[in-house]
Order: sequence, then C-alpha cells, then structure tokens
Amino acid sequence: MIFKSINPFSQEIIAEHEVLTNGELNQKLQLSERAFKKWRNTTFQERADKMKKLAYVLRANKEKLGLLITNEMGKIVSESISEVEKSAANCDFYAEHAEQMLKDEYYDTSFKSLSVYDPLGAVFAIMPWNYPFWQVLRYAAPAIMAGNVTLLKHAPNVIGCAKAIENAFLESGFPEGVFLQITIDIPQVESVIASNIVHGVTLTGSEKAGSSVASLAGKHIKKSVMELGGSDAFIVLNDANLERAASIATQSRMLNAGQACICAKRFIVTEKVADEFSALFAQKTQLLQQGNPLQQGIDMGPLARLDLAKQLSSQLHKALEQGAKLIVGGERENCNFQPTLIDFVTVDSIAFQEETFGPLATIIRAKDENDAIAIANNHHYGLASALWTEDREKAYTLARRIEAGNVFVNSLVRSDSRVPFGGIKKSGYGRELGAVGIKEFMNMKSLVIE
Repeated sequence: MIFKSINPFSQEIIAEHEVLTNGELNQKLQLSERAFKKWRNTTFQERADKMKKLAYVLRANKEKLGLLITNEMGKIVSESISEVEKSAANCDFYAEHAEQMLKDEYYDTSFKSLSVYDPLGAVFAIMPWNYPFWQVLRYAAPAIMAGNVTLLKHAPNVIGCAKAIENAFLESGFPEGVFLQITIDIPQVESVIASNIVHGVTLTGSEKAGSSVASLAGKHIKKSVMELGGSDAFIVLNDANLERAASIATQSRMLNAGQACICAKRFIVTEKVADEFSALFAQKTQLLQQGNPLQQGIDMGPLARLDLAKQLSSQLHKALEQGAKLIVGGERENCNFQPTLIDFVTVDSIAFQEETFGPLATIIRAKDENDAIAIANNHHYGLASALWTEDREKAYTLARRIEAGNVFVNSLVRSDSRVPFGGIKKSGYGRELGAVGIKEFMNMKSLVIE
C-alpha cells in the first residue's frame, strides 16, 4: 500500500510513501526496544545536549522545513516557519527543565519516604496533519528527555514531515531507535499497541479516532493520553473591549485556515453588544486574503484535503437551512474555502453541535453572562475557551465556572511549553506540556526506607 502526499493548493502529487510490511514493522519495534535499554541509562545532561542540538538543527533548516509543511498541508509559509521555531523552543525548554521537573520528591514520614520517576519505555504516538511538527515535538521532547523512546505514526498526508523530523533527530546525534517514524496503516495500529515493547499511547486527533485508540489502549492495559476534538467557546460580555475582541476572534478562528483543535469556533456574545461585535468581526474577516500559501501577502491557504473542504461546506449549508444568517464568505473552490462568518446560530444547529474544522465562525447570542456560560458548557467538548470582560475579578469567578481544560481571559488561546494543556469531556484526558506533561509517561515509584 502507498500513501500519497497531495499539495492542497495545486492538487499535485508531491510524494508517495510505502507502508511498512508487518515484518518491517516488527524490526522497528525491536530497534526501539534496544534503543530504550541504552537511552534510559543516559544522564539528563547527555539528553539535554542532544535536545539542544535538535533545536539548533530545526532553526537552521526552518525555511526548508517550513516549505515542506506548506506543500504537504497547505498553511501559509510564515505560519509553517513559526511552527518549526515553536517546536525548537519546546526542545530547548525541556532540555533546560526536565531534570528539575523529575527530581525526587520527599515526604514527611517517620522513615525515609520519597517518589522517583522512571521512564516507561516506548511511547506510541498517533499524530495529526494540522501542526505536523509542533504536535510531534510537543509530546516527543518531554518523553525523550525523560528517558523514554518513541514510535510515531503520523497522518498519511504528512509522511514527509515525519521523515524530516526523524532525520533531524539523527542529525542531532540521537541514537537510532530513540525516535522512529513508522509508516503504517490503521489495521496495523493494534499490533503496535499490543506489543510488549510499547508502554504508553498518545493521540492527538478526532473524537472517533480517540475512542478507538483509547479502547485498544485499555484492552491492552497501556497508559494513554488523548487530545481530541474541540468546539471552543469565545465568550464576549457587555463590558468587553469589542475592537480587540473582534481582532483576536478573527485571528483565533482563521489561523491555520481554522484547522486547529483550539481554534475558537463558537462565539457566544451577549445580546447588548452582539450587533456591534458581529459587524466588527465581519469587517476584519473581509480583509483576509486567501490564495497560494507560498505567496507574500496571503493570510490563509487552502484546507489540507478536499474531503475536509467538502465536509465544511456541507456543515455550512446545513446551518443556513437551520436558520443561521450568512454574514461573510461562504464560497468554496476545491480546497480553498472562503473565510466565513454566520450569525444567529442556535444550540440545535449543526454549526453548534459539531466541530467545524476550517474557517467558519459562528455567532450565538446570549441573554446575559449567566446564559453565555450555560451555552458554553452545553457541549460534549471541553478543550479550551476564551472569556472577554474588563472586570478581572468577575473574569476569575466566571472562568472557574467554564467547563474546559484551558480558559484564557482577554487573550488568544494558545499552547505554551510552561503550561499544562489538555481537555475534558469528549475532548480527551491527560495533559501535555509543563511539568505535568513530562510525568504522564513515567513510573512514579514510591520508595520507603526504614
């Protein structure tokens, strides 16, 4: 079987990648096991030296790697280069802080009591195409700095990125097998999870994929972390700075052509300011330039695949049939989907109930702030949210009531190496990043010495 990498803008086939045979896959697993037996015994300093070299290699090649990202999944080049830079910064962060994060923890008992953190082994990762470098380095840098090794199954349309990341690890001096990309098909996933060599599973992807993989991880009793879908609420209250809120709303919804789990998707606005906010949002959305992601001055490229563009178009048309009002955009040509804004969306609408993965913003009008929080919580996803109000004391109180893994007040929702990231409800479980993230795939072993 062969995976084809298709340029989303030109629709040209740019590469083909053969799927591993079961025999070749088994050899990769054995290589991973051998690598772990040695890597787990390296010092934090030895790991940090290589991780810092990896950050250097990524930065030194950011233009070439950025072009690869753009050609494979379609985001504008400036966003692709920024993604590589952010990935490099994450490598530096864990190189500098992993040892402190995993230091022994002592307890106040009558004997010597402490917890130590030991690496588990091979972590199997299933990663998506929307941030093909960041999603990988987000989990891989802490896992490897902790002494684990990893096997990556990347999305079929960004296998070139997966191979480039593996080459960067090797160029940085990591032993062969510490980071392995494996080009496999869905039927081979269970054999990897079932392998005694694999001790942890992490997935970033859809709710459907997460349910399937989490079930397999449970079946084979493997620790797992799931970062799944999101339909993030962007709540605008009466006292919000509407001009700034509309600017950040446009950025939050349209960044990466709207293809991010933590893109704001449900814009819940109190009735008193809804008309003004809608007008500002529409004005800023109309200024966006869509086109060839390799050209200067373009704000948004195409969606990553034709089937995704068709699905988003179907969701839009259904929402309009259900009573939503089209304010801006709405047209599609192949993978190019216009930046689109719809208003007067209700909680029964498909645009509210389903995740819309693309540049489609929906405005839902709330009676007051309590109604806005209730509408935000009335969803099966709970990844992240944003709250806009000038009253910081009220913001703290209301933020505590929002059912989400992350809440940002008067700010763009974004991931940060220093801050734990993850969701609740059907947005998944477990955390990445921060000190919490590096401990997800560790054995917290208690020692009691009389």
